Amino acid sequence: MPFSLHQGDALSVLAGLPDDCVDSVITDPPYNSGGRTAKERTTRSAKQKYTSADAQHALPDFTGENMDQRSYGFWLTQIMTEAHRLTKTGGTALLFTDWRQLPVTTDAIQAAGWLWRGVLAWHKPQARPQRGRFTQNCEFIVWASKGAIDGSRNPVYLPGMYSASQPSGAKRQHITQKPVEVMRELVKISPEGGTVLDFCAGSGSTGVAALLEGRDFIGVEKTEHYASIAADRLTETVRETLTQDAVTLTV
Repeated sequence: MPFSLHQGDALSVLAGLPDDCVDSVITDPPYNSGGRTAKERTTRSAKQKYTSADAQHALPDFTGENMDQRSYGFWLTQIMTEAHRLTKTGGTALLFTDWRQLPVTTDAIQAAGWLWRGVLAWHKPQARPQRGRFTQNCEFIVWASKGAIDGSRNPVYLPGMYSASQPSGAKRQHITQKPVEVMRELVKISPEGGTVLDFCAGSGSTGVAALLEGRDFIGVEKTEHYASIAADRLTETVRETLTQDAVTLTV
């Protein structure tokens, strides 16, 4: 199988994986953000933070959303240190974040041994305007490498900004789900045939994108409900990919 999915705590799972087994770490960790005050950020659940009261989605909560900023930075440094061990020299890391947690994310990724390369933007066209203020219609992707990058190994030219709306309606299967069309572009930082790791896999969007783009995938998800959804989506993507390949070979 071109993917493996582990249901459990990310630090524990990653500790059992071998050195230099992945080419890119692409993940959307719980931001521990989403509030105007420290109390709002640390006492409300993910569902309370990121879905409106009238949302038509019965989406289960996920854990890890109640750390203060210092605790979040410490946790992220720990897990990105472990991810650094798993990544091949010249490999890359991409971490989603919002504006509140952008500074601590850039600190943590460097403290973990990575070379910080820059910040990408994910533009959300349907963000709600705010009277008298700038619209907060971007989230960010901090990216880094494990040492020098050999451009000849993966000669791609990738943009620094991506625009797509979050999945909605029946397509929205996770509270903080990212668009597959954005993830398909991001996984191209991993060389063709390479392996992408997402230790906060959620409903599996990173893995779906990796498989569609010809990469292998290792995913870790703590919440049993979302791990089950991810497993179904990944399995279905493999089936679809194999069917497309068979059609291509027949033609």
